[in-house]
Amino acid sequence: MEAIAVKNIQTHFPEILKEVRNGKKVGIMYDGIKTPVAMIVPYIEEIKSERKIGILNGKVTFLVAGDGKINTEEFLGL
Repeated sequence: MEAIAVKNIQTHFPEILKEVRNGKKVGIMYDGIKTPVAMIVPYIEEIKSERKIGILNGKVTFLVAGDGKINTEEFLGL
């Protein structure tokens, strides 16, 4: 991982983005600190999968005692 000082980012921003586009991570150093305080990383698009409804249907059961009503203290475990 390469690291660059904040004061140099604006000057070298196009080059930084090219490196990030190619998969490189770039650390950002701030206020004279020699270790990065932030990082610019490649964007990876999130793959959304369709949620399966009813996946536990017939596999899980639960029993509610009485009428199923509880007060606030019982709900909070107080």
